[in-house]
Amino acid sequence: MKFKTIYFLFLGLLLVLPACMMLEPEDDNHSTFDRVFEDPNFAEGLLIRAYTFIPTNDYRFDEVATDDAVSNDRFNSFMRMATGEWSALYNPQDLWTNSNRAITYINEFLTIVNDVPWKWTDEELNDLYIRKLTGEAYALRGLFKYYLLRNHGGLDASGQMLGLQILDNYPVEQNDFSKMRSPLEEYINSIYADLDEALKYIPLDYGNKNSLSNLPATFSGISTIDQYNTVFGDYSLQRMSGRHVNAMKGRLALLVASPAFNPSTNVSLWKKATDYHAQLINDIGGVGGLDPKGHTFYLKAQIDDSDLNSGDKKDIAEMLWRRPIYTNRTREVDNFPPSLYGNGEINPSQNLVDAFPTLTGYPISHPESGYNPASPYSNRDPRLDLYIIRNGSKYKNVTIITGVGGGVNAVDSVQNSTRTGYYLKKLLREDVNADPIKPSDQKHYNTHMRYTEIFLNYAEAANETWGPDNSDYGYTAKDVIAAIRKRAGIKQPDAYLMSVTDKETMRTLIQNERRLELCFEGFRFWDLRRWKKDLTEAVKGVHIDQGSYSYFTVEERVYNNDHMHYGPIPNNDVIKFGITQNAGW
Repeated sequence: MKFKTIYFLFLGLLLVLPACMMLEPEDDNHSTFDRVFEDPNFAEGLLIRAYTFIPTNDYRFDEVATDDAVSNDRFNSFMRMATGEWSALYNPQDLWTNSNRAITYINEFLTIVNDVPWKWTDEELNDLYIRKLTGEAYALRGLFKYYLLRNHGGLDASGQMLGLQILDNYPVEQNDFSKMRSPLEEYINSIYADLDEALKYIPLDYGNKNSLSNLPATFSGISTIDQYNTVFGDYSLQRMSGRHVNAMKGRLALLVASPAFNPSTNVSLWKKATDYHAQLINDIGGVGGLDPKGHTFYLKAQIDDSDLNSGDKKDIAEMLWRRPIYTNRTREVDNFPPSLYGNGEINPSQNLVDAFPTLTGYPISHPESGYNPASPYSNRDPRLDLYIIRNGSKYKNVTIITGVGGGVNAVDSVQNSTRTGYYLKKLLREDVNADPIKPSDQKHYNTHMRYTEIFLNYAEAANETWGPDNSDYGYTAKDVIAAIRKRAGIKQPDAYLMSVTDKETMRTLIQNERRLELCFEGFRFWDLRRWKKDLTEAVKGVHIDQGSYSYFTVEERVYNNDHMHYGPIPNNDVIKFGITQNAGW
């Protein structure tokens, strides 16, 4: 009996002890924050995460919320906001959440960047990594602050112009989110401070150098060229550089000089914007540096020239900052006409088509334009056929008919037909095959910044500073617009441009050139707002029947010009943290 008792006691211990051991916590493979101090890749992930929130990582096609386009997708979020649903509760243009999230990652990164063993076996290399990544962090924080200002800055109920909260520290406490919004000037200065701080650390451009004598002056003291190239060389191409920082300073200066943020028309703000953009233009040789093919940057030849994997490692002159090249057919499937197996989603407006001048450069409303209403696409600015598929366009060796008799391509024929009489052509590659049975993909890239934008920014600011024919830089607003229009194919001499002598007419022309050159790249929505233009112009389309053209309203624009030049703060954050809302929201 005693033996049995001992046996069962022993058996019980065998069963219980492993169970007790299993209850003890064991090391597992879940990462903790301490890993950033051991694994440089993990630490850098904080910064890379911020990069993923950059709004221009892809094209948003928010022209659907303007007078430039509609969508045949009846659930399109920009269509919904443009037709009356825009509010502090529903805001497809909300960059508040992602921008503040990115800033939080950046602030966290700045607290650990000096303590991470980036290259623990080489002190000099370790210090160079700290320098580069610190510069990138400040550059990105300035970038996201800019987008917060553009999308969410504005007037409070008393009429005071406000920036946003300045959140420059980590860890972020609950009370930090309850900070008052900063006055506009203070917030702008905080953006400039971040961008200027970034310039202390990073070079103007990344890329391998062949000798120490070619290094920027601020990088003297580096022991070997290999050290520099390891950190600041080709591996870092497409990361945020000093040139990108200077471009962001220019964008910021243009925004705050514009009527929405400069109601007193302070000319010194326009001059500051001119100076920043002139610096960028001078670095590429002035007006002569305008890429002769820059307006077709999305086509095969230019993409192939920009492919850093092809061996030449030379971007085309148009590209200031772009995303890496990728291969797919998504954009074409979304936007090709239905007869080419596309969904025809983005439909350019008659309003935009009418903005293209005739080949002589005159607006179509001008008596000297030579515009023929009975043949509206004849003798037009060549950019019209570069950027828009219209009735009679030949695309992929197929003639596209959007009028009566055009089959699935005709207006409102099927669900994925155009609603306006036009299909998108810009940003698409004609050599993509969207046929699901035998598809083919092609290379694409998305742009953060193009030099054409820089030239247009300069022209706008220079005209406001000196008028069309004067400048401190050897080239005027008119010189820049002349180069852009000549590149586009406007007949020379450009008689209409030569006739423009006053600031007001030149302003209208510059704004129109910007509308054409940057169409479908995400500028129109915010340009209308910073210019304080009428937001309610209805979108027009064309009906074509046996050579007869009639025009109709496709979609109304339901905006309130009294307050919708500024975007709202998300309602949840207004309630939760007591943040001051912009007036009218």
